[in-house]
Amino acid sequence: MIEALKSDEIVNKMGGRFKLTALIQKRLKELLIDGARPLVEREGRTDLEIVIEEIMQDKITADFSETHYITPAERLKAKSS
Repeated sequence: MIEALKSDEIVNKMGGRFKLTALIQKRLKELLIDGARPLVEREGRTDLEIVIEEIMQDKITADFSETHYITPAERLKAKSS
């Protein structure tokens, strides 16, 4: 199992399980169907592991600009400023 999925860190980073799942599906489509290149080294990992690593390293993120949704990470950052 992918270690990052065992904790809620990645879920909180994306603002919920639904948004996380949608981002994973979108990125997997880009990698598998559209032929996009991974943004991290493959190192023998599966495409799903690549997507999770890209999210954890902030290489990809969901675009909430049109919805004006603020992710929990952005909310915490704004509070600490």
